[in-house]
Amino acid sequence: MTTFVVQRNGRPATARELEPLAFTGYAHFTAMQVRDGRVRGLDLHLDRLRHASLELFGRALPDDRVRTWLRTAVEQAGPADLSLVATVYTPSGEFTVATPEEEPELLVRTGPAAGGPHGPLALAAVPYERFLPGVKHVGEVAKTYALRRAVDEGFDDAAFVDRRGRISEGSIWNLAFWDGASVVWPVAEMLAGTTMAVVGRQLDRLGIPQRHQEITLADLPELSGGVVMNSWTPGVTVHRIGAVPLPEAPAFVELLHRAYEAEPSASL
Repeated sequence: MTTFVVQRNGRPATARELEPLAFTGYAHFTAMQVRDGRVRGLDLHLDRLRHASLELFGRALPDDRVRTWLRTAVEQAGPADLSLVATVYTPSGEFTVATPEEEPELLVRTGPAAGGPHGPLALAAVPYERFLPGVKHVGEVAKTYALRRAVDEGFDDAAFVDRRGRISEGSIWNLAFWDGASVVWPVAEMLAGTTMAVVGRQLDRLGIPQRHQEITLADLPELSGGVVMNSWTPGVTVHRIGAVPLPEAPAFVELLHRAYEAEPSASL
C-alpha cells in the first residue's frame, strides 16, 4: 500500500504537535515535485525557504538541515514519485513576537505526484494584490475565494490584476506569454515561482529571447499565446483572460516543457 508522511523536524509529527498548526496562519512554504528521489530547482526551493524565514522570523534554518529533513521524508514516504510541501513556522505561532533564540521548525508533508490540468484554461480577471507578494506564505483566503468565485462564473481559475491594471499572477500560478519570438514575463508585484526561475535560466541556456513587460488586459490582443505554470507543470495553455481571447500556441508550450526538462534534477 502506498504511504505518505507528515514529519516535524525529521521525525513523524504527532497529533499534539499538529494541533496548534491547524489554527495558525503565520508560516511560509514551498511545494515541489519529487521524481525518483530528485528535484528540479532544489537550490531555488532552499533559497525561497531561507529568505522567507529571514523576512518573517529574522532567522533561518541551515540549508543542510532542511535538505536532510526533506530527504528523510522522501526516503520514508514510499513511492519514488511524489509531491512534497515544506512549511516553516515558529512554535510561538501568530499574534506573538518570537524571541531571538526561537528557532524555526520544518513541517514536511508528502502526497501523490501531480502533473497539473490539461487545459486550455479560461481565467477570470480579478482585482487583487497579495500582501508580501515575494513570500509564499500561508493563510491566503483570497486565493481560494477567487478560485471558487471564478469557477462559479464559468472560468477555470483566476488571474490577478493590480490597481494599475497590470496582470500579475494566478491563484497558485505564475503567468508567461509569447509574442511569436520571445517569452514575455509580466512585470508587477508577485511571487516569483521556482518553476518560473527554472524555465527562465534554461531558456537563457537555450538562447531563447526573454523580456519583462507590464501587461494589461488591453495588451493581450498583441500577444501570441499564454500559459500558467507552477510546481506541477512548466506550462498549461490559457486561451482566455476575462473576456479577452488568447491564441493557443502549442509550440510555445512545447518550448517551456523542453526548457524545464533541460534542468538537471538534484538528489535530496
